[in-house]
Amino acid sequence: MSQPSLHCRCVGQGPDLVLLHGWGMHAGIWHPIVESLATNFRLHLIDLPGHGLSAPIGSFTLESVCDVLAQHVPERAHWLGWSLGGLFALAFAARHPQRVERLIMLASNPCFVANDTWPQGMARNVLEGFAEDLLQDHQATLTRFLGLIARGAPDNTVLRELRRAVRAVPSPHVSALRGGLTILRDTDLRSSLDALSVPTLWMGGVCDTLVPIAALRRVHEHYPHMPLQEVALAGHAPFISHPQETAAAISEFLL
Repeated sequence: MSQPSLHCRCVGQGPDLVLLHGWGMHAGIWHPIVESLATNFRLHLIDLPGHGLSAPIGSFTLESVCDVLAQHVPERAHWLGWSLGGLFALAFAARHPQRVERLIMLASNPCFVANDTWPQGMARNVLEGFAEDLLQDHQATLTRFLGLIARGAPDNTVLRELRRAVRAVPSPHVSALRGGLTILRDTDLRSSLDALSVPTLWMGGVCDTLVPIAALRRVHEHYPHMPLQEVALAGHAPFISHPQETAAAISEFLL
C-alpha cells in the first residue's frame, strides 16, 4: 500500500531541519524566518496531513501522523515544532531518537490541558469549545483561533501574517482540524521527557497565553539539561513578532 503524500518544500543548504507548523496552519507560516535559516540549514517545510497542500489521511492521530512523517523526512535531521507541531516533533523524537539530531520545542507544551498535576495548561473546556464550534462553522472557528495566537504580541504584525498565510492555501480539512484538537486535548507527553536522549531546547514568548511561559519554566526546572530560551514581549508566535531573535536562537542551538 502506498504511503499518503505530504507536501514538502525544501530550501537552503546545510544540515537538514524539519519544521512542523501548528493547528490549522501550514508550512507557509514559517515565512518570516525562512530566509535567515536557509543560510545555514536545508529546510524541510512540511504541510501536515490535511493542511496546506497535503492530502488528508484516514485518521489524524499522533501515531498516524508520526508514521506518515517517518516516510517523508530525512533519515536524520534537526526538528523544530511549533505549538501542535511540537507534540508531533516530541513524539517522533521519543519513538525514533536515532533520527533526530536536535529538537526545538517552540511555544509548545508536553501537555496542553491543565490538570491537578499540571496547572500550567489551558482549560479543557476551551479546546472542547473549539471542537463544538467546528461542527457549526470551521472557518469562523479558525479565524477566532488566529486571534488567540496573536494575543500577547506587541503589535498587529502577527495577526496580519496569520491571516495572509491562511488565505494563501486551501482551507485545512475539517477531519484534520478535529483530530488536531483531540490531540491537543488528550495528549500528555511529560513522561517521555524522562527518557528523552535528544538534546532539546524549549523556546517561548513571555506573553504567550496559549502556552504560558510558566509551563516551559517548569519543564526547565525538572530537566535543567534542557535549555530554555524566553522571548520577551512575544506571544504564541515569536518567529513572526521577533523573527531575527528567534532565528538567531534556533541557529545558535543547532550549529
